[in-house]
Amino acid sequence: MSGVNEIRSTFLNYFGDNGHTIEQSGPLVPRNDPTLMFTNAGMVQFKNVFTGLEHRDYSRAVTSQKCVRAGGKHNDLDNVGYTARHHTFFEMLGNFSFGDYFKEDAIELSWNLITKEFGLAKDKLLVTVYHEDDEAFDLWKKIAGLPDEKIIRIATNDNFWSMGETGPCGPCSEIFYDHGDHIWGGPPGSADEDGDRFIEIWNLVFMQYEQISKDKRIDLPKPSIDTGMGLERVAAVMQGTHDNYETDLFRALIHNSVDLTGVEEQGEAAASHRVIADHLRSTSFLIADGILPSSDGRGYVLRRIMRRAMRHARLLGSQDPVIYKMVPTLIREMGQAFPELVRAESLITETLKLEESRFGKTLSRGLQLLDDATDGMAGGDRLDGETAFKLYDTYGFPLDLTQDALRARSIEVDSDGFDAAMERQKAEARANWTGSGEAATDAVWFDVFDKVGATDFLGYETEVAEGVIVALIKDGAATDSLKAGDEGAIVLNQTPFYGESGGQLGDTGVMLADNVRFEVSDTNKKAGAMFVHQGKVVEGRLAVGDALELKVSNDRRSAIRANHSATHLLHEALRETLGDHVAQKGSMVSPERLRFDFSHQKPVALDEMSTVEAMVNEMVLQNSAVDTRVMAVDDAIEAGAMALFGEKYGDEVRVVSMGKAVRGEKAGKTYSVELCGGTHVRRTGDIGLMTIVSESAVASGVRRIEALTGSEARAYLQQQDGRVRDAAALLKVAPGDMLERLEALIADRRKLEKELSEVRRKMAMGDSGASGDAAEEVNGVKIMARVAEGVSPKDLKGMVDQGKEALGSGVVVMIAVSEDGKVGVVVGVTADLTARFSAVELVKKAAEVLGGRGGGGRPDMAQAGGKDADQADAAIAAIKDMIKAS
Repeated sequence: MSGVNEIRSTFLNYFGDNGHTIEQSGPLVPRNDPTLMFTNAGMVQFKNVFTGLEHRDYSRAVTSQKCVRAGGKHNDLDNVGYTARHHTFFEMLGNFSFGDYFKEDAIELSWNLITKEFGLAKDKLLVTVYHEDDEAFDLWKKIAGLPDEKIIRIATNDNFWSMGETGPCGPCSEIFYDHGDHIWGGPPGSADEDGDRFIEIWNLVFMQYEQISKDKRIDLPKPSIDTGMGLERVAAVMQGTHDNYETDLFRALIHNSVDLTGVEEQGEAAASHRVIADHLRSTSFLIADGILPSSDGRGYVLRRIMRRAMRHARLLGSQDPVIYKMVPTLIREMGQAFPELVRAESLITETLKLEESRFGKTLSRGLQLLDDATDGMAGGDRLDGETAFKLYDTYGFPLDLTQDALRARSIEVDSDGFDAAMERQKAEARANWTGSGEAATDAVWFDVFDKVGATDFLGYETEVAEGVIVALIKDGAATDSLKAGDEGAIVLNQTPFYGESGGQLGDTGVMLADNVRFEVSDTNKKAGAMFVHQGKVVEGRLAVGDALELKVSNDRRSAIRANHSATHLLHEALRETLGDHVAQKGSMVSPERLRFDFSHQKPVALDEMSTVEAMVNEMVLQNSAVDTRVMAVDDAIEAGAMALFGEKYGDEVRVVSMGKAVRGEKAGKTYSVELCGGTHVRRTGDIGLMTIVSESAVASGVRRIEALTGSEARAYLQQQDGRVRDAAALLKVAPGDMLERLEALIADRRKLEKELSEVRRKMAMGDSGASGDAAEEVNGVKIMARVAEGVSPKDLKGMVDQGKEALGSGVVVMIAVSEDGKVGVVVGVTADLTARFSAVELVKKAAEVLGGRGGGGRPDMAQAGGKDADQADAAIAAIKDMIKAS
């Protein structure tokens, strides 16, 4: 038993058999320690358990924790490839006791594992203890039988662990392996301790004190155990080497690198192969944990690691992307222990390929510039900071990449000059920005961003995390603190809260600390990449530098995710049903509903709407995975991804895919592919259900659909069903017979309305109307005038024609007052009188009196409307006056 995978499983199973709960590795982005850029030790995921802030249902645990040291104060990047044991990514095997067993059991468990399960020779082992820890010294003698000279007392902080200036702390005991006197180096504490002969393989922390202040330390009521054993180091020992890169896992990756580049592992090429193998692991695990290359924060560190590996691939002669081809080998070696690698294989592969393709286009020019700038320099010379900054600013070379490229020639870089050039560019950018008109009103956000930089967004992977306050805003200005009752804004170094963008509303939730509560009412993005949390302090006091527990409102976020994913499916269903001309013109994704605006020239028919809704729910029922990839924006669009209306994209974009098409040309292919930076469900089934509630016009050629998903959709449909049942009960039929009954009732109503209209018309005309006996003569002209109550204005023309026929010669005026209070007037003039009187002029006069305007028609027939039914008689009188005056 010496393979890396066997060592890992043996360790976990050994402690599992000894009452420990086997926990999965925590993520590389720590959710519970905002002071760390990456998880760098096994105890990170248990930090709050040790401090008492969190309680688990077990008191013993064991893990194999993935760790990265490539940024912040724990940064091994520059040494990787040039030493036997430095890595950017490594695994930390650890067993933990939370107030359960202590020193004696911890020492016995470790000794039995190493000597019995792992079979390491006892005479090759020695230990260190803190110089004041007599108890540990005696226990090693008792349990391991080690002689005094192999239990070395160390007086420095190397053997005393603390979580910080205050908090849990305690002495350490380290286990070393002696590789033999053929390798240079001395035991710990000696002048030659930095050699490779004696290698630390395990550190046991005896957490027994609490540091109250600089000068005060008390005993913990429940002492605990925190251990850490580097898997790569112990694997090297068990495989008979002092070099981690000679272990089976690294040999597989290095052999793959050799095969792909065609360059043997010898001379300077050996370091390049090691860099590639190590950096492949760290980049792949970081991407699998949701980190993507960017220009800020963790994404920037990832990009630095990737580009360092890519430069070494170029040093080996590879002109085309090659590192992404090694992903299957990595997954074969580590995928069983870390299934997140398998799940993210396509994302890892495409991200690596994209970054290597883009970087390769500028690397050659950058290296040529570097060669030109350093031509004639010798070892010990310094490259000026301006040139180093130009490489960074123009070609995307991080400073450490330039330093690494010059390492072999022993040329240093003027880092102070680099920093000065960086600050000068920031000052110029700020001057340009603050003078950009409307943007100047938000100058405070640029000031904050200039000081604190981008916010690391954790919300794709989690809704709970911790963050450190880096800025506070009150009344539009930066402040050092906020007290209870204050409304203001918080900026943190990292956050799971989504900032409003792309149509998706910002998150709400709470931020907590001891006796502190800040309620987040909204989250926005400022200066492009800084997340601003708006809200109110309801308890306690906040200050810059405070750490807070961050909790996104889960129910609200879940509803937003469902609505956002539904908009993607809705978009594609509309295109499939209405045509490829459909394009998104705007959207709003809230927890209650979704709104989707799209290009279409006419209303969507009811049958088309039903088809669209059915298509979306067909994809929901598929319950297919929602996948996210990273691509160059041009490549993504060329591959069929649809961009969101009005959204700005960088060079690299998130591409969200979901569903499998079941018909047409896309059958068997991905149903929806869109560029999107929002949050989404993990599977389409999480949407639950989608129902469309309205379709309307927004502008010329733009339609709007509003829809509901999940519980809101179910509640809406239940409400609609209740209305149907109530209506069926009123109609005294079963719900299934309602439509037939309604059609019969409507037909009956239309028949009755027609009959009633005819009766009213006859009543309005009167029995004498047909003979013209009811006409009045004015100025020699016969006039028939009627005000008809309850007659529809549309029936007036027929009544006027009938009146004209009855008169033979004359003027007919008909005014209808409908049941809803509307007034209509029609005037008819027989053909022999149109030279004297125009129906248009007469009807305009009537309309004026009735409170209307205008009127139109022909000289023999014209109509108009009005508002004041009480003036009907006055309108008739006005027409008579016009005739009298003619």
